[in-house]
Amino acid sequence: MSECTHDCNTCGGCSTGAQSEESFDFSAKLAPESSVKHVYAVMSGKGGVGKSLVTSLLAAKFSKKGYKVGILDADITGPSIPRAFGVDEEGLGVTPDGKLMMPARSLNGIQIISANLLLKNDTDPIIWRGALIASAVKQFWSETYWEDVDYMFVDMPPGTGDVPLTVFQSLPVDGIIVVTSPQELVSMIVAKAVNMAKKMNIPIVGVVENMSYLKCPDCGKEISIFGESHLEETAKEYGIPVLARIPVDPNIAAAVDGGKIEYIDMHYMDKASEDIVNADRILDKLKA
Repeated sequence: MSECTHDCNTCGGCSTGAQSEESFDFSAKLAPESSVKHVYAVMSGKGGVGKSLVTSLLAAKFSKKGYKVGILDADITGPSIPRAFGVDEEGLGVTPDGKLMMPARSLNGIQIISANLLLKNDTDPIIWRGALIASAVKQFWSETYWEDVDYMFVDMPPGTGDVPLTVFQSLPVDGIIVVTSPQELVSMIVAKAVNMAKKMNIPIVGVVENMSYLKCPDCGKEISIFGESHLEETAKEYGIPVLARIPVDPNIAAAVDGGKIEYIDMHYMDKASEDIVNADRILDKLKA
């Protein structure tokens, strides 16, 4: 293979060039009209563990605490956020000058942008290649009018591929919330997320275990229907705190299906919200 002879500084596409990928600025800029103070990514090393649920619960919790909240649904091919909040494509709009998208808003004012809001039918599949999906995520950030958002939660797709890389390189992510479940694979799932966070130099705020237990409606005993949890040991191994343990609860499922996630009791997210706010106070002091 012959060596590249053009000026690699103009494209960054050649591994033999003077500039490496690390020297490029991949950051996407917010529109001048927008304001987002803090950004948190909700991710996992695999799918099916409840990232969208945790994103929705965190957003609803912070909204109840009086913060202005936004959700950027980066799970482009598997978006489920709009249904949980009971919003659809009719909730989207554009700014008067036609330059920016206006996010849909939940009944309590949470600002939401998701690929499903751009589809006529929310069951239509999005069959895009990784580069196009990553580009859409950047557009959601920079071509949407985010109005005075205190906390934005990014619902990540599963794994550690193109889209998570784009989010971490393009958005000013303050921290990562890792979501897992009480199964033997938990250590591997957390390890994948932790290792990616380290490579991207982004702090992990903590880990949330979904489907943690089922509470018996008669005696109140916690039943480990998916096996005994190894969360505490795993969290200790990687030096990250446990933020929450979310039970298997039919009321949660009904609220999500009915678009009323904002109206359920979220006491088990109390510690998570407190830890995130405390992390922000430390970050704000470091930035000052």
